[in-house]
Formats: sequence, C-alpha cells, structure tokens
Amino acid sequence: MQTTPLSPEDPAQIGGFELLGRIGQGGMGQVYLGESPGGEPAAVKVIKPSVVDSTARLRFAQEIEILKTVWGARIAQLLDADADAEQPWLATEYVEGPDLGKHVMSHGPLPALLVLSLGATLAEGLGYVHKQGLLHRDLKPANILLGPNGPKIIDFGLAVFAESSASLTAANTVVGTPSCMPPEQANGVKPLTSAVDVYALGAVLLFAATGHLPYHARNIHVLFHMVTDPATAPDLTGVPPELVPLLTAMLAHQAQDRPTVTEVVQQCRALVEAQGLKLAQARRRLTTYTVAPPQDFPTLLPAPVSQGSAPVPPALPAQTDAPLPDEAPSAPPVAQESTSDGHPTMFLAPPHQARQEEPPVQSDPATPAPQTAQDEQDKHKAQDGPRQARPSGRSPARSLRHSAQARRTAQQLREAYAARAAF
Repeated sequence: MQTTPLSPEDPAQIGGFELLGRIGQGGMGQVYLGESPGGEPAAVKVIKPSVVDSTARLRFAQEIEILKTVWGARIAQLLDADADAEQPWLATEYVEGPDLGKHVMSHGPLPALLVLSLGATLAEGLGYVHKQGLLHRDLKPANILLGPNGPKIIDFGLAVFAESSASLTAANTVVGTPSCMPPEQANGVKPLTSAVDVYALGAVLLFAATGHLPYHARNIHVLFHMVTDPATAPDLTGVPPELVPLLTAMLAHQAQDRPTVTEVVQQCRALVEAQGLKLAQARRRLTTYTVAPPQDFPTLLPAPVSQGSAPVPPALPAQTDAPLPDEAPSAPPVAQESTSDGHPTMFLAPPHQARQEEPPVQSDPATPAPQTAQDEQDKHKAQDGPRQARPSGRSPARSLRHSAQARRTAQQLREAYAARAAF
C-alpha cells in the first residue's frame, strides 16, 4: 500500500500503536500505518470524530466481532480494537502490497493462469468465511490486497451473518458496490446467501482478466437496471476462452445457478492442471508476478520445443489496451453507504486511467558492459602490439546495446526457470 506522511492534526499513537503514516481515508474514517510496541506493523482504522454516533459505534463494533470470528491465511487478521474508545479504532495485519484494482490499472490484466490461481486462492479463503456463517457482501478489486505472501481479503465492514435478515441499514436502501453486486443484493433481497460472494468473486476475476467489471455505466440508475435485468448479460469482452465457462457460471443471474466456492476451487484447479502445472506452483507464480511485475516478465507457461531444435526463449506477455471502466458520476447515487474506513461502497467502476508503461531499460555508457571472449582477445592484442581494427559493423555503441539486451534476456530466463521449479 502507498503511504503518505501524517498531517499535523493526526494523533501520534492510537491504542498503543505508534502511527507512521496514512494509508487511506474517506468520509467515515482514516486508515494509518501503525506499529505495535513490539514492532509489528498494522493497519489502524479510526472513525472520524465528526461521524462518531451510536449507529457508527454499533456498526464498528459489529465489524470488530466479525473480524474476531473469521480466520484463514487469506484474511487480514485482527490484532486489537476498541469500539468504546472516544475515537473508536481497530488494528489489523498490515499487508505490504497494492490492491488488485491499482495493480491491474498500473500493469494491465493478469495472464489467464494467474487469474485461475487468484480464483482458487480467494474462493478457498471465502470458504472459511462461509463456514463461520458469514458473508463478506462487498468483495471488489479494492478489497483484495496483493501481498508478499499472496492475496488477502480485507474490509469486513459490510459483512453479515448469512442466516440473519436484520440490518443496520435503513429500510429500502441497498449497500455494496453495484458493479460487483449480484442481482438479488441489488434488489434488496434478504436474507442473502453465500452465492452473493461467488458472484462478486466472479466480478473480481473478470476485472483481473480484462480490466473491466461485468456492468459499467455513468448513470447509477442505468447501472442498477443492467445488474437486475435478467435479459442483460454481463460484459465478458476480452475474457480468455478457457475462463469463459467459469466466469459465465459465477456471474449467473439466478443465485442457484452459480457454483459454490468449493466448486470454484475445483474448476480452477482442473484448468491449471490441464496446462501441466500444480495449483501450488501457479500460486507461487501469482505472488512472484504481483509483488514486483517487471516490464519484460516472460510467459508463465513453457514454450513448446520441437525435437532436435534449440530451446525457444520465453515470449513476453501480450499488452492489452482494453478500456477501463467508466468513472463514477458526480451526482449522488440512489443509496450510498461508506464502510468504516471511509471508502464508498456504492460507486461505479474505477476511474478510467491510461496504462502506465515503465520506461525502457537504457544502456548506461558510464557502466562497462560484460566482456566477451572477442573483447578479451582485442584487449590482449592492444597490449601486445598495434591495435587492430574492429570487424565491420561492430561499433562500441552496438556492443553496449547488445550487452544490455543480453542482460535482460538472461534475467528473463533465470526467472522463467526459477518459476518452473517443482519446489
């Protein structure tokens, strides 16, 4: 996550956690990067004094109780909290890494293999949540953090118990993110089932694979109509063919037509193994790619080699120019509710941004290139006698460019071979 400096109005510590910087903010609260007395980093969420009332405290207390209940390697764990403090706060595990939305907008969609790995990982994590009788209800790209130990799910501010029809929300209002919201949630159906999280996960995987969500419109009323209209199919433009059946099922209009999270894991696993890999290998590649995606990352699948021919260097991933979702309208939505970290949960797709390309690697004339055998021979000839002319077409500038390309190719091959290791 990107951290910005504290402002003069920010406290120096909260609940024993020393505050080091700001992670995010919104209408409801502020999230800080904190550090425990023992040196443990934490994401410290605080409700703004201006919005602290009985309802906000009750909702915050509910989120704390839910975080005490959920567990698993894919959940950012609760460290400490105090809903009764003058300024209520909670501290969770700090995940060093961008959210999925920022990663895709900065580096483009993920390869199909990594989308399958992401799907299996998150579906398994949601399975642990559902075993506790809980629903997340607001799964979206911004709530998936890509950390060094794999993706993690955050923000259970809207989570509820599956069998409960009670709500802290006013009557006739809908909470959640419309672009990732299933039809039954958009229609205000209660109680909801685990199928709402399956649909939202399908929307997340669609975004990871293409850079856009199932439905996108500038007008919130139009967006709600598209989500709830059974005749309007989700936009699967740009989805790799092998992912179409899975995403079509996960984004089914009727809840009973969607697979369970267990079935999602099984289908992702089968598709990965059909490409000759184990799911654990694909997961490691996902983490390697999302933690520090290089500009020239090689293909994640071995290139076919015909018998008797030399190995083919890994190809670079195809770049995509798929348009990103439309920007949310400035007009207020039909019903809007913010989570306790202040981020609105009813909004259109992430703002349209141009792909950010990393600058190409340039050769530094001040840095000598690695010497080849021919260079060594030329060096000795220069020392032992009159310097002989270089062969035609081999200028110093070309030698530098060639060496820089050789270094990049060698690095790509090392990463590709390391990724294929069985352990």
